[in-house]
Amino acid sequence: MTQANLPAGVRLGVSPLSWTNEVLEELGGDIPLETCLSEAAGNGYAGVELGRKFPRDLAVLGPLLKAHGLALASGWHSGFLAERDIAAEMEAVRDHATLLAALGAEVMVYGPVGRMAPETPLDIPMTNRVRLTADEATTYADRLREFEVRLFGEHGLKLAYHHHLMMVAETFDEVSRVIERARCGLLVDTGHAFAAGWDYARLFERFGDLVTHIHLKDVRAERLAEVRERDLSFNDAVRMGMFTVPGDGAVDFAPVADFVRRSGYQGWLIVEAEQDPSRPEASPRAATKRAFDHVTALFRE
Repeated sequence: MTQANLPAGVRLGVSPLSWTNEVLEELGGDIPLETCLSEAAGNGYAGVELGRKFPRDLAVLGPLLKAHGLALASGWHSGFLAERDIAAEMEAVRDHATLLAALGAEVMVYGPVGRMAPETPLDIPMTNRVRLTADEATTYADRLREFEVRLFGEHGLKLAYHHHLMMVAETFDEVSRVIERARCGLLVDTGHAFAAGWDYARLFERFGDLVTHIHLKDVRAERLAEVRERDLSFNDAVRMGMFTVPGDGAVDFAPVADFVRRSGYQGWLIVEAEQDPSRPEASPRAATKRAFDHVTALFRE
């Protein structure tokens, strides 16, 4: 398998979420990390993001990834800048950022979990999500901008701010309000945008020069409709298979290829799907192979 279709400087990776969920321990909890890495490499992916089963010891993780011919693309940091200061955030991210940089990652995913309910935040109805006032969003964006400067200065990592369902920047207007002021690195997530009711391509149009990382997630429209109609939780949505890999749902990924070609984007495209790997349609090896074929086909012409 080859990634030769991709433009120079663009690599296709995969998240371990297709094998083992980060939050719902019962989803893929029995799948060994070795299975994830060998199947990811076997399906042609150039790299992976960190997952909860990955060792955090550089001397262990480095050789493990090398043995499979995989690079470390990035890793999620649970960020609390909506409620704590920059010094505390830098302290919290230190070990994580040090590991990413030591293994050659150039980008760190920032997940905006601050202000969420302290207990089971992803088990409440999605309409009860956290929101920021205009003044709070301004303060938050200013912290993000300074945090990005310090993250790069101390660790050499670019920030990739992850807009996300249930978190402080879910809608297009909320994401735009934060990024317009912060002017920080942005992660575009196709599935989170679609599930929130807006077109992810609008981020390419408005903030293309700030995009540092791209997550390729698909959505099964009929399951999304049920989630919204019944006002289910995010975790309910994951369990019932609302998310899937590119090519299995309703998201159009052609704008991703258009953006990459037009902008000269250099970085990772990461296939990501929070699914129950025990479901027949979500078998990790087969699903991520379909996704690899779907994404690389976008760049053939």
